[in-house]
Amino acid sequence: MKKILTLLFLIGAIGSANAQKEFNRWSFEINGGFNKAMSPISPPFLTPTLNVGTLDIGSRYMINERFGLKGIIEGGNFSSLRKQTPSFQTNYLHFGAMGVANLGRIFKFESFTTRFGLLGTLGLGIIRLKYVTTPLPFTKPEYSQVIKSGISGIYKINRKLSLSGRVDLNFNGRQTYTFDGTRYNAPEPTFFPTPPYIHATGTWWTGTLGLNFYLGKHEQHADWYIAPDTYVTKDELESQIGEIKDMLKDSDGDGVPDYLDKEPNTPAGARVNAQGNTLDSDKDGTPDHLDKCPFIPGPSSTDGCPVEEVKNEIDYLKKAINDQYLNVYFSFDSSKPLAYSISSVQFISNFLKRNPELKVEIKGYADELGGENYNLELSEKRAVAVFELLRDSGIDETRLSYKGYGEDTSVDKSSENARQMARRVSFEAHQ
Repeated sequence: MKKILTLLFLIGAIGSANAQKEFNRWSFEINGGFNKAMSPISPPFLTPTLNVGTLDIGSRYMINERFGLKGIIEGGNFSSLRKQTPSFQTNYLHFGAMGVANLGRIFKFESFTTRFGLLGTLGLGIIRLKYVTTPLPFTKPEYSQVIKSGISGIYKINRKLSLSGRVDLNFNGRQTYTFDGTRYNAPEPTFFPTPPYIHATGTWWTGTLGLNFYLGKHEQHADWYIAPDTYVTKDELESQIGEIKDMLKDSDGDGVPDYLDKEPNTPAGARVNAQGNTLDSDKDGTPDHLDKCPFIPGPSSTDGCPVEEVKNEIDYLKKAINDQYLNVYFSFDSSKPLAYSISSVQFISNFLKRNPELKVEIKGYADELGGENYNLELSEKRAVAVFELLRDSGIDETRLSYKGYGEDTSVDKSSENARQMARRVSFEAHQ
């Protein structure tokens, strides 16, 4: 048994020494369920539509995120339809190796789901058939070649585990006897009981449910890995590398790369938008980082505050926060805040330090892509990330709370820019 398992884990090792390591490649699976012997069956024998009688274990190695290799050991039995036909039992043990196609990546399932996937398999194997109840005068088990094809739907539970539902269609290439073991799979030979040398086929299918266990230290297995866009050739990549380095420079340190920055010389600490423009929330001509009253218009001579003292300044600031003028934004499927929006966290921190009687709820959101439960989990991770930034800035945890609200349904789902606005954390100030 140890030798068999070792063989399974070695399948697909060709080429792995030079393979990239962005994702985990190995998985182990166990499945159980139903089988159905279709033909040949001798009259008056019948088999049940769903015979509980198959179990398999397998090991899979993904060469890349689209294609891989798999080994399988499968065992079970075929039996008769109870109380309606004579009884028989035929046990089988199948060893197979096959190629795997990750149809979920090939057909870009990630455009509408990150939880469901689809795998296709095709391969060859050897099956050992033992006719337990046969009346024919032979005792040795029969061996036959098998062509096995199948399709598996998979559901991602977490980074280490997925649920699998699989249907396989099997063709035995040379089967001497019928599945019930009572007749030859051809006209009986002249010199009975010598079995004829024939090439007749046998057809059977299985339907199973099981679990895939992903092995490795990386965040994603190849089943779920989405490769970043790459250049077509190495020469093209090399010709562009210098330009890419220049594009990624952030000369003014505002978190927006120079090639996107419409204002590439903003001073340190300035609040900017996604295009790198300095923000002036109250439109009074004094930028927010210099404006002591950033949401109340006032002349620059009084640092952006009104000439007359505003008694209810705190109410204006609370309203600006609660009306979501201050947000922290995130990339697709990420809980790491985008650098250009970190200044909003700094503003909230300063506001809380100046007003120790106030508290803030941190509210996380996600776009509509992905499943409902996944989006709820992602939105809470985003809220936690901002909570930790505020806590680390010196705000007591008792003044902070956070919650993930899942998908933001208020944005235009047909607009990528609107989706970016939905990937955010907002704030609500209260006493």
